[in-house]
Amino acid sequence: MTDTLLGLPLPDAGLELSLSEGLANVEVGLRDAVASDDPFVADASRYLVEAGGKRFRPLLVLLSAQFGDPNAWGVVPAGVVVELTHLATLYHDDVMDEAQLRRGARSANSRWDNTIAILTGDFLFARSSRILADLGPEAVRIQAATFERLCTGQIRETIGPRDGQDPVEHHLAVVADKTGSLIAASGRYGALMSGAAAEHVEVLAEFGERIGVAFQLADDLVDITSESMQSGKTPGTDLREGIPTLAGLLALTSEDPADARLQDLLGRPLADDAEHLEALGLLRSHAALDEARREARRWADLARQSLSGLPQRPARDVLEMLCDYVVSRTG
Repeated sequence: MTDTLLGLPLPDAGLELSLSEGLANVEVGLRDAVASDDPFVADASRYLVEAGGKRFRPLLVLLSAQFGDPNAWGVVPAGVVVELTHLATLYHDDVMDEAQLRRGARSANSRWDNTIAILTGDFLFARSSRILADLGPEAVRIQAATFERLCTGQIRETIGPRDGQDPVEHHLAVVADKTGSLIAASGRYGALMSGAAAEHVEVLAEFGERIGVAFQLADDLVDITSESMQSGKTPGTDLREGIPTLAGLLALTSEDPADARLQDLLGRPLADDAEHLEALGLLRSHAALDEARREARRWADLARQSLSGLPQRPARDVLEMLCDYVVSRTG
């Protein structure tokens, strides 16, 4: 299987062909969407498009469309919209996190500067809005609600938990807003644009929300456990930059005096290489890592439960495989 299909053993040749053709059309749509008469704008906006990626969100659009007419006109444009939106948030996230790498290459803010990265993200949002305008007012409403949640999640992450708020609950809410919301929109768009039954639209949106949370929790674990650039960035990047992850937050709740050193390290960004390696080693051997894995698995299991409302067909089998795929990467 190709990387764009996540290496999943698809159970049906017709479904594999449909998804492969759909993803190929999404790629064409992405490149058309970021084209510009200005060479610099074109270069900056296609930078992350050409860096590749899992295309997880367009894949979910295409899978959800299998519960209606997968060849309906709006399906591929919806896949382009969700990926453009995702890429736009990456440009902005890298500025917020002061990241140096994205998908194994220099981040846009590192290659150019923060202003260019922010404006390029805005440019991609604008291009996705142009496509949405042709998909109808309901599609625009979905995007507006999703964008609101994306911004709310970023604000919540930036200000941190309020006094008395459980940091773990706060983190899970942030993950749901920043990642779950767009993946939920992917499921909703695919089902809606294909003309799927209204109850199936809701099921696929719920599935997307839940699998999205599992997906992000798993990605954060890969950042801790990977010895390579499996996540597209240097292992331990979140730890170095002081970005909260579930495993780190769980370790901070420990009352074991033996965890005092790890908790000290987790309480601040780690610019010193020796301290960063020390913290990474301590966290990798901490019980919080397994607890975070269990939480990722719990969300994946909740996503699987959502699928009980769908008819049995090959696309549902693949959605169930995704529940295993997202957590199998965590080591």
